[in-house]
Amino acid sequence: MKMMPAPDDLAFCDRFEAGEVAPEDFNHRAHLRLAYVYLCEDPVHTAMPRIRGALHSFLKRNGVPADKYHETLTRAWLMAVQYFMDKAAAARSFDSFIAQDDRLLDAKVMLSHYRKDTLFSDAARASFVAPDLQPIPLSI
Repeated sequence: MKMMPAPDDLAFCDRFEAGEVAPEDFNHRAHLRLAYVYLCEDPVHTAMPRIRGALHSFLKRNGVPADKYHETLTRAWLMAVQYFMDKAAAARSFDSFIAQDDRLLDAKVMLSHYRKDTLFSDAARASFVAPDLQPIPLSI
């Protein structure tokens, strides 16, 4: 089901892309919200380069080393958000989407898909590594 981002969600995305979101305000929930907006507009394969670019710009603007970016986590979370969006009822906003099933708010959920050593390896940070415990569902 295609969802439309709410004006507040689009404004958040615009502020993030414009460099107006402070690092201390860009927590796990904010990452998910950004993914949600991008996925409302594009499929995972198109949203991925967009979110990658936005995150790299965010790191650079804030003087954070580029190696803090994590390709596997970024893609895995996009896939997870897409999965939950596919099974959710129509939502008017990120908040109403996440209220339907808040399991995505558990930042440690990826450890049910990846061994810790795999997920936090240099290889997983640099490029996407497939889950080694259980796959991330792609659709319902």
